[in-house]
Amino acid sequence: MSKLKITGKQLRSLGFPEGPVISVAMQVINSHYKHWEWDAVEALLTEVLTHPKTFLEDEILGKIAVKLVPEEKAEKYHDLLDKGIGFEVYGDEHIEQGAKHQMYTAVKLPIARQGALMPDAHQGYGLPIGGVLATEGAVIPYGVGVDIGCRMCLSVFDIRPSELVAKAGWFEQELIRSTLFGSGAEFKSPSDHEVMESEVFGLNKVVKGLHHKAWKQLGSSGSGNHFVEFGIVEVDSLDEVLKIPPGTYLGLLSHSGSRALGANIANHYTKLAKSLCRLPGEAQNLAWLKLDEEAGLDYWHAMDLAGDYASACHHVIHAKIAKSLKEKPIRMVENHHNFAWKEEVDGQELIVHRKGATPAAKDVLGIIPGSMTANGYIVKGKGNLASINSASHGAGRLMSRSSAFKSITEKMLKDILSDHGVKLIGGGLDEAPFAYKNIDEVMVAQSDLVDVVGKFTPKLVRMA
Repeated sequence: MSKLKITGKQLRSLGFPEGPVISVAMQVINSHYKHWEWDAVEALLTEVLTHPKTFLEDEILGKIAVKLVPEEKAEKYHDLLDKGIGFEVYGDEHIEQGAKHQMYTAVKLPIARQGALMPDAHQGYGLPIGGVLATEGAVIPYGVGVDIGCRMCLSVFDIRPSELVAKAGWFEQELIRSTLFGSGAEFKSPSDHEVMESEVFGLNKVVKGLHHKAWKQLGSSGSGNHFVEFGIVEVDSLDEVLKIPPGTYLGLLSHSGSRALGANIANHYTKLAKSLCRLPGEAQNLAWLKLDEEAGLDYWHAMDLAGDYASACHHVIHAKIAKSLKEKPIRMVENHHNFAWKEEVDGQELIVHRKGATPAAKDVLGIIPGSMTANGYIVKGKGNLASINSASHGAGRLMSRSSAFKSITEKMLKDILSDHGVKLIGGGLDEAPFAYKNIDEVMVAQSDLVDVVGKFTPKLVRMA
């Protein structure tokens, strides 16, 4: 059989444009498809020419496809507004200057329409943690954060909390058995969940390669300030939304996000946003993606997937423990606090970024934790428009991790745990209660934003 040798003339006759793609296609075909019949090669090249993006991941044909997909061009440089839009600050006296400065920068973005700063706010990357920003027609990856869909989940069981003392060893083993901690932790035999069948894994090239790792991490908890803990839930009166009779219950509370899946999505699309949206140095981490363009839509779908995945991780953990308890929870309360939503603000659809902030629209339930020894609170939103229907996502850090390691001792941590009757599994000095603001002061500062309808007191805490 004679070897096929394709020419530039043949490629041009098929519609290939002048440029580097001609020589690349000739090299690829003459090296890898030289024993094919011309009709088959012609059909293959036509398919690549017509749908180049579907071949970008192909080890061989991807070399041709990449030359047919136009490069994304960086947009013009965007200046910040001289004067930013006004924004509400809750608990001003509790918030460090670095967080305020970041918020002042964020509200100068030309896409910004409304902002608010929560009382637990502290400095982060781009938008401060505790920052809420509504934008028009665009999403800011670092306005959502690296741990996309980081969230709280509380299961309330009609079990006497005294069981935590009577069967302390059993409950401790349940926390160890039910999840994994550590940044790279993976299960040898992962759980199943419908989120792993999401079509986004097949449609988005960024997340496509993350499917296996996401599956292996499904139901794990990560590191940092993430936790799974047992404690006491107290409800003083019957609330029409919470619908739990007054009493004392066993509670299971978890805090974690979307693991490596969310981190990879955030890093990829932040880098892409910075290449497409040039901003002054102090605002570079606030680069945005337009939602009427492919990159923005791709990020939005990937963000949604990461949020669903984070939720699934919590549900897997809670289902395992409920099965061991042989009890179904009488109520589950949960909420994201690193996410972006399409919401109506003053009659206009805007993108509301809540980076470390809890949704608090009218009668929306959420959980605001304190620390490993401080109470957390089940809250009901008041729908305060000035806060863009938001509240804090916790007590907020009082000191950085490095400062915590320098100023907190093992004895200090041991003593405060003993004083509050809390057993800690894992955890570090950087997460000690002293590193956090006073949750009750934070709650007073946002009394216009939420009503407290229940209380959670931690007793058995597991962290990384």
